[in-house]
Amino acid sequence: MTFAAPLEAKSIRFRARSFVAFTLTPEDPLAAWLEGLDHWIGNSPGYFSGRPVVLDLNTLKPDVAAIESLVGVLGHRGIRIYAIELDGHTALEPNLPPVLVGAKEATTDGLLPGRKAREEISGTSEGKAVGRAPEAGPDKNKVGKAGASKAGDSEPQEASGTLMIKAPIRSGQAIVHPHGDVIVLGSVASGSEIIAAGSIHVYGTLRGRASAGALGNRGARIFCRKNEAELLAVDGWYVTAEEMEGVSRGKPVQAFLDGDALRVSTLS
Repeated sequence: MTFAAPLEAKSIRFRARSFVAFTLTPEDPLAAWLEGLDHWIGNSPGYFSGRPVVLDLNTLKPDVAAIESLVGVLGHRGIRIYAIELDGHTALEPNLPPVLVGAKEATTDGLLPGRKAREEISGTSEGKAVGRAPEAGPDKNKVGKAGASKAGDSEPQEASGTLMIKAPIRSGQAIVHPHGDVIVLGSVASGSEIIAAGSIHVYGTLRGRASAGALGNRGARIFCRKNEAELLAVDGWYVTAEEMEGVSRGKPVQAFLDGDALRVSTLS
């Protein structure tokens, strides 16, 4: 007589992960919106490379043919659409990205249902979280990612919400800190990025991109000892390297909001 050995039960584990995705919200006239997007891409080449992007079509409300055309147009610009938001639709054609259901705004207090008010700015992008983590992403040309990446020797100071980074930030690294200020004791290389809910302090040369007040803090500022930045942004308002050329390049500066404009002034 033979006996079959009992089969070992194997479980399949499912774990929730959350990501903060950019949301592009095209508006009419679409040609003007695309022109604004091209200006943004021209000032920040490769900005959307490797970033998840959700296409919010609730303002434009195009038909299926127009959606397919728009996804293709964005693809030619190097923007890969991972999902689409469109109220009243549960599915689109199989060749199109899936319809995203149940997206929540990412805020400093966690994920809250509903949409925040949007600024009427061409090339609008805002962070939305897909999943259930309380990391954040911003509105109107802001930058959003999930979690806080560390570069080199970093020491988060939980009491103050400040992230101190003792090592230089190398090209390709991204620091995202949704809980307060970021202090970098070294330099920030070209092609790198810092995103902070609070202010950003760079005690070396800032050559990459810096976005302060990324969750709607209009009082946040950016300070650096030597400004060679590719882009400076506070609460979504930004200036690019070409706009700072000959004015504040190579100098110690601070960047802050003055009304509805970003001002970059030299520090004595």
